[in-house]
Amino acid sequence: MRDFSANHDWLSINTATIRKQAGAEVPLDRLIDQCAAAGVRAISPWRDQVAAVGLDKVAAQLKALGIGLSGYCRGGFFPAPDAAGLKAALEDNRRAIDEAKTLNAACLVLVVGALPGALNGKAAYTDLARARTEVRDGIAASLEYAREVGMPLAIEPLHPMQAADRACINTLEQSLDLCDELDAQQSGMLGVALDVYHTWWDPKLAQQIARAGDAKNTRLLAYHVCDWLTPTRDLLNDRGMMGDGVIELKKIRGWVEAAGFAGFSEVEIFSSLDWWQRSGEETLATCIERHRSVV
Repeated sequence: MRDFSANHDWLSINTATIRKQAGAEVPLDRLIDQCAAAGVRAISPWRDQVAAVGLDKVAAQLKALGIGLSGYCRGGFFPAPDAAGLKAALEDNRRAIDEAKTLNAACLVLVVGALPGALNGKAAYTDLARARTEVRDGIAASLEYAREVGMPLAIEPLHPMQAADRACINTLEQSLDLCDELDAQQSGMLGVALDVYHTWWDPKLAQQIARAGDAKNTRLLAYHVCDWLTPTRDLLNDRGMMGDGVIELKKIRGWVEAAGFAGFSEVEIFSSLDWWQRSGEETLATCIERHRSVV
């Protein structure tokens, strides 16, 4: 397993971690400058943040500062109540693939979606099997275009608490089953984004991580870290800083690296009650220290 104690060369910052500072939203161009000042050499920005600043402007800023992308957030949300909605989702994912390619991202992360409308309080239907079928079909269609342009897609399984509204793919096993079905040739164009917040509890986690490495190209395309607090005050927006919770971070990274992953550990923390109330400089300094000591 790699030794991170001497530097933070393999630290990436998902920009959700610092998008709010002292309770206020901060634009992406400023976040990128803060990361550069802290010596962070990779980030993973969100599409809405990029759109607010401008795709070309962000691409130029990243190039000038020598910052790469460990991933791009996000594609997905494939299910829809009707044919028009399904078509619109595919078109939006095509745009997301193009944006990821422009930014030279390592992969486009897919939060696949679930019961359409549930996120806004009223599901258009409650057939979870239908949603999973629409996810499968949406990934298959998007993968065709992703192959054309050379942008890997990374399915991110989300914790079962979000099965209704954000992602009906909830385990690493489900994600890998889709990869095996849709990319049997193990092309490197379809894999997974493993977020410890969503997967640490899974009794099959070690087994499935090892399975992800059983390929000529590992299925592990991105690795996200934070911690699970006890008690958790908000299941969406109370993620912990690494080392403040109960996730066995070094053990899991050992499994991930044994399965062939040699990329960035990407810090992704949603924290409305704690870290989003602090300065970006403090949060980044803590991320660096914990990356060296506990990740």
